[in-house]
Amino acid sequence: MSADVVVVGAGIAGLTVAHELATTGADVRVLEAGHRVGGRMATTRHAGFVIDEGAEQISARGYRATWELLRRTGFTPAEVPEIGHAIGVWRDGRAHPGVADPRAVVTGAGLSRRARLDLARFQLGLARGRAAFDPDQPERTPLGTATVAEMAARYHPDLHDHLLAPVASAFFGWDTRRSCAAPMVALMNEVGSVSCWRTYRDGMDSLARRLAGGVPVETGCAVREVAADGHRARIVTDRGDLSAASVVLCVPAPVAAPLYPTAPEPERAFLRACTFAPVLKVACLLDRPLAPRSPVPLYALLAAAGEDALLAGLVVDHAKHPGRVPAGRGLISLIAAPAAVPGLLSEPDAAVAGRLVAAAERYLPGITAATTTTLVHRFRHGLPEAPPAALRLRAAFADRPVGPVDYAGDWVLLRPSSEGAVRAAALASARVRSLLARNRREARV
Repeated sequence: MSADVVVVGAGIAGLTVAHELATTGADVRVLEAGHRVGGRMATTRHAGFVIDEGAEQISARGYRATWELLRRTGFTPAEVPEIGHAIGVWRDGRAHPGVADPRAVVTGAGLSRRARLDLARFQLGLARGRAAFDPDQPERTPLGTATVAEMAARYHPDLHDHLLAPVASAFFGWDTRRSCAAPMVALMNEVGSVSCWRTYRDGMDSLARRLAGGVPVETGCAVREVAADGHRARIVTDRGDLSAASVVLCVPAPVAAPLYPTAPEPERAFLRACTFAPVLKVACLLDRPLAPRSPVPLYALLAAAGEDALLAGLVVDHAKHPGRVPAGRGLISLIAAPAAVPGLLSEPDAAVAGRLVAAAERYLPGITAATTTTLVHRFRHGLPEAPPAALRLRAAFADRPVGPVDYAGDWVLLRPSSEGAVRAAALASARVRSLLARNRREARV
């Protein structure tokens, strides 16, 4: 069997690659080892609840490639509504709203007065050097390979403990001592205030499902190995072998590396360096709409660094859109702390849910009694980290020559977001189009 392009993985990166190439007339096949599309943007629908398993939101700012794709695929503004609520951090026994909001220098957001002065200094530095923080090229920022913790050490400790670490832990799954600040700062600079955050009305898998409707996707088909075979690619699957002019690996780097054992050394080195943080969430289906006590309604509440050994934070999912839950019900997602996730991954669902729900009582009293059902979602390769080694190797990887085997995913840009996946998919699509055009020219000669 053969095709112009075989895409491995039906997450948002793989489906975007397939969509972009199919619109140019290429014969594209998508192979997915699982039994549904969406990857880490998967959504579960249960008893009238719409539950996002992985990604939670997108932004009206800093998601240029995503919004271009949404327009081309016919999404209306009503299908991607604003969330419209604040994010808080837990400190001194209560929630402080205003995290990731530029107004935090005034409102406080749980920061001390001295820390707010340092936050103003930090924001001013970003504003002056905005052009230097390109999220597509994080290796070129003035921050170099400094980790989040190393960068934060230049400021008041509150900036790390009550702003950077909570955001990194809850939304990136990062240990701030392991990942570089450059990708995170570039992303925060692009996205801006949480007031720009939006969700997909019908679930975070909405875009993936629409894209999958326009390209052939074969689920339950595991790829065992790929190889460059002259000017073509060979794909070994558990259902037989395929040949293609190009194969695009749209899976996490730790999955892609063993699939392509003969990759050229610059590629192998970057793949080895691109580590992923595991992510674990517990969805709590409630018999009533609970929310953290706060001066303003909250969309999410994050735990400050060192505040909680089990929880990084919680998301008030019924605040995203009223259609996410049946009338009079509630939905809360509990996000496990990065340090706790490895130990929780192999525990039974009931044990994991019991521990996290019990830990959430301090932030959301009554959640244990209100919870009728829990659903545990695990991602062993949850979000790409940005270790210094990967940042140092990224430029050489980006400059690799076009060949029969290519890649797409948020890890390609060290950008832990769905925009990173869509943007990487656009870059991979352009590379594959150039390869197909070169092959056609050579065939004519």
